[in-house]
Amino acid sequence: MRNLLTDIAGVRVGHADDRALASGVTAVVFDAPAVAAIDIRGGGPGIREGAVLELENTVERIDGIALAGGSAFGLDAGGGVQAWLAEQGRGFAVGGALIPIVPGAICFDLLNGGDKAWGRFAPYRDLGYAAAAAAAADFALGSVGAGLGATTANFKGGIGSASAVTLGGVKVAALAVVNAVGSVTVGDGPWFWAAPFETGGELGGLGLPASFKPDMLRMRIKRGIAATSIENTTLAVVVTDAALTKSQAKRLAMIAQTGFARAIYPVHAPLDGDVVFAAATGEKPIDPLAGLTELGMVAANVMARAIARGVHEAAALSFPGALPAWQDRFG
Repeated sequence: MRNLLTDIAGVRVGHADDRALASGVTAVVFDAPAVAAIDIRGGGPGIREGAVLELENTVERIDGIALAGGSAFGLDAGGGVQAWLAEQGRGFAVGGALIPIVPGAICFDLLNGGDKAWGRFAPYRDLGYAAAAAAAADFALGSVGAGLGATTANFKGGIGSASAVTLGGVKVAALAVVNAVGSVTVGDGPWFWAAPFETGGELGGLGLPASFKPDMLRMRIKRGIAATSIENTTLAVVVTDAALTKSQAKRLAMIAQTGFARAIYPVHAPLDGDVVFAAATGEKPIDPLAGLTELGMVAANVMARAIARGVHEAAALSFPGALPAWQDRFG
């Protein structure tokens, strides 16, 4: 176990980004189509192919997931991932045609200091293709890919990941792009809200503060409460090697959202676009009640850890006025 999403066999992750742009794409590629569903809790989501994942609709399996910066411009990233998959002969068969199924989601990073004057077409389709082509078992965390331009209320955000195994031997892992309107730390101190779920010192081993003072619990969000506070959204993928139906994958996504609440304060705000994609590779049968409950419980813990790691591993952008990284202050 590498404490990454790719601890699930048949799952690969790739990044592509542009430092001058201060934005990028992260692609999750499945070696075989995976059963998938989606759960959206934020009030300002940006989604590609979200409808196909709803339970009443026909397609049950997906070939990849595209996560991107760039706000709505970043939805083009899915086309790049789709193009790469098409070149591999992947896709949902309709007669003689193969259509790669690539849902995706975006976060807002347009005001982070990067050069967004890209001309007629945004670069996200090409970045999506490059991210899919780079997909591998090992991948970087922090300020890379879709997390390059991510921020939180008080510290630089980024890509985080974590994994675990249930007592029944089922693996579950999460990847998060942490660009939340709220804070992942308790107050402005070094402690992470997700500290009770930390494994192996992945968050610095600092635990929680000895006591909570009122200032620690006050609301910290980007740019106060003005309507221009739109630089937010946490995007996440949770994957298991369990055999799940589409409705069970939906339940897994819903329970995994609990990890957002354990790691971000406040969360699911009107201008967050918080979304969880859940996917199952189908290797291990589980009990549909107790087994799925245990899987969701562990998935929520893993999600909280992945979100905190996204901030713990991030590096500050090199622009005037850029938010500090947690590592700069406490690492």
